[in-house]
This record gives sequence, structure tokens and C-alpha cells, in this order.
Amino acid sequence: MKTDIKVVLFDLGRTILYPMHPWPEILFQADSALVNVFLDAGITSGDPLKPGEFQACLNSYYDQRNIDNLELTSLLVLKEFLTSKGYKNIPEYILRRALDAMYSVTQVNWYLEDDAHSSLTELSVLGYRLGLLSNASDDWDVQQLVDHWELRQHFDYILTSAAAGLRKPHPFMFQCALEFFAVNSSQVAMVGDTLTADIAGAENLGIYGIWLTRRALMPPDGDLIIQPQAIISSLKELPLLLKDIKSDS
Repeated sequence: MKTDIKVVLFDLGRTILYPMHPWPEILFQADSALVNVFLDAGITSGDPLKPGEFQACLNSYYDQRNIDNLELTSLLVLKEFLTSKGYKNIPEYILRRALDAMYSVTQVNWYLEDDAHSSLTELSVLGYRLGLLSNASDDWDVQQLVDHWELRQHFDYILTSAAAGLRKPHPFMFQCALEFFAVNSSQVAMVGDTLTADIAGAENLGIYGIWLTRRALMPPDGDLIIQPQAIISSLKELPLLLKDIKSDS
């Protein structure tokens, strides 16, 4: 089949950004920051809020969303958590403030890959249009990370699962990108670290799947049940790979 790639879609976490430090202690600090917002606001009418409780609730939600691919958002999970603790009718702006406090801690742990800006710039110079599809439970968190690392300049299209309501590998996010760019799937490549969400989700629609292995979780037995159409270990390899794909088509 002829492949004439015009659009390149990217995952964000562990593809363009990566976590510098192990998450457990950072997530506990993030949960503490969230709890402190409610304490500072004088919201103490329910069961006492303890650091770690909301993160445990989020972890249960994460397990479920990996099964049904539904993204309910961390805001909804927070509302349900607080209701279970006896807190009702908390103003929306306080909920948002609490989430922002939590994400202000986790955002510090995300770092930009050294070859990200140069590789994305080179792709744009070569004429490719770029999009970002990120599985994330909070859209604002992703938008802040994109702006902090000055990534918005590279992308014509940015969509999170929090905004879409469905997660990769569900076809919806990919279909939204195809509609935005007005291209068919054979004209699109997807670059990501996750075989199930990024690669299988893309290839199920006929999008060219490129597995980035630098931060990827490898199958313990080394057996790839999902076969990417191409494999790279860094973003800087991508322009040459796309050139080779074009030459072979």
C-alpha cells in the first residue's frame, strides 16, 4: 500500500516529556498539596482528609479506564471522592484550585527530551503537520506542560483524552485528528511509547505506527504481541525514518 505521510501525531508522556524521578514520593507530596487547599479553605465538615487517599482513588480509576478507555477526568473523580468522605457542594473554583496545587507538584517531575525541539522543528521544515494526542485525566495539566516547555509552537492540533472523553487506543482521538487535518489514515503516522494505546490504536485505523522505545516499558519476555511498523530509539531518528518510508512507497 502506498504511504504518503503528511501528518505526524505524537504522544506526550515518555515520548516528548519524561519523568525524572520515581513517582511514589512525588505523588504523596502532590496529594498533600491538594489536601492543604481544602484545609486552608476551612472545608472540614466531612471525614478528615489524609494525604494519599485521593491518589489511591485515582489509582483505582486509572485501572478502570485502562479497561473501558473512558476518561472521566480527575475533576469528576475528586468530586466523587469528596462525596464519599461527606463533603458536598464544594465550589468548583476550590476543586480546581486543589487540582492545580496537586499538578503543580507533579509537573515539576516532567522534563523535555533533549532532541524534542530540534526534531519537531525539522519535521515542520520538511513540510509535515504535527499533532499531539495525550492520554491524561486533566486537560489543563497537559496544556500547562505544553506551554511550560514551549511546545505549542510545533503543533497544529492538541487533544487530550480528558477533553475527548475517550482514551487511546479507542479510535475516537485518532478520528478527531484525521478530521481536523482532513487526511486519510494512510497519510498519518503516530509516534508513541505505548504499544497498546499508541501503536495498536493507530494501526487499527490504518495509521502508520512508530514505536519510540527510549522510555517504553518492554514486554517482560521480549515478545511483541503488537507489531509496530517501525521502531526508533530517539526522536532525532524520526526525520530520516519518514524520508525512508517515503522513498519506499
